[in-house]
Amino acid sequence: MKRISILGSTGSIGTQTLDVIRKNKDKFELVAISANKNIDLLLEQIYEFNPKYVAVYNTDSYLKLKDILDGKNIEILCGMEGLKTISSLDEIDVLLTAIVGMIGLEPTLEAIKHKKDIALANKETLVCAGKLVMEEARKNNVNILPVDSEHSAIFQALNGENKKDIEKIILTASGGPFRGMKKSELINVTKKQALKHPNWSMGQKISIDSSTLMNKGLEVIEAKWLFDVDNIDVLVHPQSIIHSMIEFIDSSVIAQLGCPDMKLPIQYALTYPERIQSDFERFNLSKIGSLTFENPDIETFPCLKLAYDSLKMGGTYSAVLNSANEVLVNKFLEEKIKFYDIPYYIERCLENHNSIENPTLEEILEIDKVTRMNLSKI
Repeated sequence: MKRISILGSTGSIGTQTLDVIRKNKDKFELVAISANKNIDLLLEQIYEFNPKYVAVYNTDSYLKLKDILDGKNIEILCGMEGLKTISSLDEIDVLLTAIVGMIGLEPTLEAIKHKKDIALANKETLVCAGKLVMEEARKNNVNILPVDSEHSAIFQALNGENKKDIEKIILTASGGPFRGMKKSELINVTKKQALKHPNWSMGQKISIDSSTLMNKGLEVIEAKWLFDVDNIDVLVHPQSIIHSMIEFIDSSVIAQLGCPDMKLPIQYALTYPERIQSDFERFNLSKIGSLTFENPDIETFPCLKLAYDSLKMGGTYSAVLNSANEVLVNKFLEEKIKFYDIPYYIERCLENHNSIENPTLEEILEIDKVTRMNLSKI
């Protein structure tokens, strides 16, 4: 039985992880969970799964939960220290990081230093500090098990293969809700339109990232660090059946296919190196009929190019890209800026940045702080 801690149990990935655990109680024990503000759902999860530890990032929500659960045999923790504590418990085997944003970096590093395997759904961790995180994982002999469907596909396709034989990685993208549209059509798109993803059920931040193709750009950066590969292409595949592919030096291409359901990569990360039976939907190729592919339109979706640029420039450019994007997506969700303000201000941040080649954690956190402060006046 694997003992699990979840960062972000009330979000989309967190709730789907609990679905997997719920159906496999003989294989998993849920030791700890965390949330930010969604106390109502967190309480439901506590009453159902009875974790020993609960961390709440928001102070007011922490105080509210502590009052509700007064007298219960549950340790309730607060803030970043609380997240770091439940990430490094002696009682856990795997930390699943389903938390969104830069906030996932410190707890993930804390878990790695305590030799916990990481089921990684928080792509920002590797985007901001890929070199630092992967070096720490190698030093502590820790598995980084990807939960994103694209990176899980690459991870699965690499089973039994030698990484040195990879010619390139091909990450597939649905194209988001605005696939096929031109820039002139997207100038005044609304938050509601951008949140309407055609294939996947995701949280708001990731849905907006998908609409700008920044999500795919962040995945390119993440893939570089996960698999130590520089040659990474993006291919738009609207049906979301092929989750990604590897082309090898002999011209062979291996792909992983399946219905668009995040519970599959979640389950595989938790059970690795084994597979277990599931009741997930089986896909029928004859019913699907055809699979189509096209190149991404980087003129209409410049965020993808900005992500490639930041990766090529190296140093802390990707950290700036990520921090700026987080701030600007929030401003778009709050309807304070327009759709194309997101890539515009990200590019300005990259132009004004003085990069650090081999940053420490403290330097990355400071860059994140400064980037957010510079964008606060928009």
